[in-house]
Amino acid sequence: MALRWFLLCVALIAASSARAQLAIEITGATAQRSPIAIAPFAGEPGLGQTITGIVRADLERSGLFRALELPPLIPVPTEASSVNYAEWRSRLADALVMGSVSNRPDGRFEVRFRLHDVVKQAPLGGVAYTMTKDQARATAHRIADFVYEKLTGEKGVFSTRIAYVVKRGNRYELQIADADGAGEETALASFEPIISPAWSPDGRRLAYVSFENRKPVVYVHSLLDGKRNVAANFKGSNSAPAWSPDGKQLAVSLSREGGSQIFLVNPDGSGVRRLTTSSAIDTEPRFSPDGKWLYFTSDRGGSAQIYRMPATGGEPQRVTFEGSYNVSPRLSPDGKTLAYITRNSGKFQVALQDLANKQVQIITDSDRDESPSFSPNGRMILLATVSGGRGLLSAVSSDGRFKQRLSAATGGDVREPAWGPFIE
Repeated sequence: MALRWFLLCVALIAASSARAQLAIEITGATAQRSPIAIAPFAGEPGLGQTITGIVRADLERSGLFRALELPPLIPVPTEASSVNYAEWRSRLADALVMGSVSNRPDGRFEVRFRLHDVVKQAPLGGVAYTMTKDQARATAHRIADFVYEKLTGEKGVFSTRIAYVVKRGNRYELQIADADGAGEETALASFEPIISPAWSPDGRRLAYVSFENRKPVVYVHSLLDGKRNVAANFKGSNSAPAWSPDGKQLAVSLSREGGSQIFLVNPDGSGVRRLTTSSAIDTEPRFSPDGKWLYFTSDRGGSAQIYRMPATGGEPQRVTFEGSYNVSPRLSPDGKTLAYITRNSGKFQVALQDLANKQVQIITDSDRDESPSFSPNGRMILLATVSGGRGLLSAVSSDGRFKQRLSAATGGDVREPAWGPFIE
């Protein structure tokens, strides 16, 4: 009963909201952040927005970099300018980004930039992009991804997208936005709840649960043309969709044969196959990144815990043992870490379990966390939480040291986050 109550609350808690993009507030930071100088790109005022400002915000939001305040630079350096490494080192910069924006005859713009390692006094590469004015933000994210990868050795996630649900009065909206909360678009609006959005591995489709027919139904929604199809609309409840790594199947929780059990189904609704058979509530399935395992929440042991079983079917094995209430399993992209929601001294918080040594670490200090979702590089975890009586999104680094808060700038209730994949 406790598991059923909790999942119902996750689905239905909402309050009024006003339309606004997500605002980001950094509430904690790592002790050591690399200082980086991002010189204003020559010619960017003609765009009407600053590419360097977006790059700067992206890198600072990662928790790994601290953008230096720079005095006016005359003349404004470009990617082709010679670099006085001693001067930039005297400004305490470890790295330097310089670039330019120029008009093309066809009305588009060319953006060039170059990254330098100031400490080693060496260029690290650069790229030239051709874009329209409307593509300035996307181009800035790509630049930030390039800089992040060159300096850390892992891919940046600034060009990825997130999905979440907003409650506006008695209207629910499934929103898609850039990873920084900008550029939001409504994929679906309904006067009935929308829950559990899940990205396909290629980032082109979303699976979700909609109550628009006064019962939970699983849909698969194309983000390319807006078309959608029913993936699961059986007798009883159809919920908790999760994509297989190859995008060919969905794991879902269905009660069509009595009780809540885990099934596999093709995205078009065909090929339904039952995986679990118990008198317990089995729900919230998630595939491991290699597709070999299926993790899920069950109260088959008397309390809500996380189990796993072979994705092809087999005997479930219990995974979580610390605490009497652990739900909502999410696997890190490398498959080595399990994130989930644990009840800790009456609070619902995000916990991480190292699957090799079974060590558990609670990485949030809030009261009511929900729906953790790893970034594609595994560095950050996006989650929903409650503060001041309303729902908002937060992000925490996978080591728990760096935290951000994302909320609608004019208030509102935001839930059900899902971080999208890398898009090649």
